[in-house]
Amino acid sequence: IAYQNGVVTVAACVPGRVQLARRRRFAIMQDANIPARPAGLLRRLAALFYDSLLLLALWFVATAVLLPFTGGEAVPSNNPLLPTYLLFISFFFYGWFWRHGGQTLGMRAWKLQLRNLRPGAISWWQVLLRILVAIPSAVLFGAGYLWQLVDKQKLSWHDRYSETCVVHLQENPDKR
Repeated sequence: IAYQNGVVTVAACVPGRVQLARRRRFAIMQDANIPARPAGLLRRLAALFYDSLLLLALWFVATAVLLPFTGGEAVPSNNPLLPTYLLFISFFFYGWFWRHGGQTLGMRAWKLQLRNLRPGAISWWQVLLRILVAIPSAVLFGAGYLWQLVDKQKLSWHDRYSETCVVHLQENPDKR
């Protein structure tokens, strides 16, 4: 990883080939032709806030789906299955977006993209590692996020552990 003159110059951070998912519009847009810089902390937190609003709405829908199974009653707060279910919903929300273009809707609004430090697309294993490390990163008073302020490559804990990086794009790929 190299950070010089405010630009990420890592070849591995920008895989050279474009991989397609089932439909063409979901191409992984981690192209070396798209210039990028490491994403700043405030921009990352703003995108996280946008995504948390979307995720909250998704949780409402996912919880409403459970109502027929509970006889229309609310799920008890001491039921450990509900937080586990919502964690799975969160995992697939982030995982689907990261694996199909590297951008959630919040990241797209702030022109951020998640890129793999290894060649190829982001794997489900990397998504799992990123989420599992991001939780303590946030819970420990944001220490994992604040780490990027002192890190030479501007990586947070979950970036380092999952071998990914969040970059700030000059323009979003696949403009419509």
